[in-house]
Amino acid sequence: MKIKILILALFLSHPSMAQLERKLADGSQKEELIFHAPRHINLLTVEPLDKKALHFAIMHTFGTIDGGLQDLYGLDNGANIQFSFEYGFSEKFSLGAARASTDKVYNLYGRYHFFSQTQDNKTPFSLSMMGGAAVNTSNYSFLNEDAPDLLDRTSYAAQLMLARKFSEKISVQLSPMMAYFNDPRALYQIEGDQNLYLALGFSGKYKMTGKSSLTLQWIPNLNNDLRNNLGVGIDLEAGGHVFQMYFVTSQALNEQYLLAGGNGVAGEKFRLGFNVNRIFATGKKKRAD
Repeated sequence: MKIKILILALFLSHPSMAQLERKLADGSQKEELIFHAPRHINLLTVEPLDKKALHFAIMHTFGTIDGGLQDLYGLDNGANIQFSFEYGFSEKFSLGAARASTDKVYNLYGRYHFFSQTQDNKTPFSLSMMGGAAVNTSNYSFLNEDAPDLLDRTSYAAQLMLARKFSEKISVQLSPMMAYFNDPRALYQIEGDQNLYLALGFSGKYKMTGKSSLTLQWIPNLNNDLRNNLGVGIDLEAGGHVFQMYFVTSQALNEQYLLAGGNGVAGEKFRLGFNVNRIFATGKKKRAD
């Protein structure tokens, strides 16, 4: 018995057997919740959808707040509303469809996630892209000349999304963007008259609690004749929803109109806006053994 105890003590005292090396269960685990939802104020984010998950978002922006209490700070002036549905075909690719009330624009878009930031920082940031095409379906029967045909009503958008979660509190995303209008007519609800629009979007999140964050959006427009877009707000998670309330200088909601639609002066032409995000799991649940 003494011999067995001695052998066991020698075995445990060997340097390679003294203790197990402590490591993360998976050092390459993805960073989660860089942003609260696939949308951050107006812009799409690197936040992916799980396979067979459905993201529903309803977005609103109202009139400018400079009318004061008489116009209930813009709420009396009507809203631009956009509904969108986005479905995850895999953890990397999702396809979405949206409809905005301004010019009755229908938009089809897809997101592809190249890679995600990891907790061990071997991959220090997340990289995704979006591409989409839209069509203006407004009724122009009042025109004396022929109404725009389908091709003239079509526009396109692309967005590259590079994001990093610097800490549990701070996340930042850079979004080079472009929009292209086949025929940017004056009768459309845009201010620009060019075909091509370029911008560099910036999204920021400062986490206050486990369920709430302060948010920032800034979209410097590289077309010199148009103002920049600025938005500040707060994200709140509650009951499976992400509520986003913000002040923003543009009434536009889809990417093409964000770049070509023009913006008000920050502080003078702010508008109240809010989004409601909800993600549904549509796949079959696995049964426990």
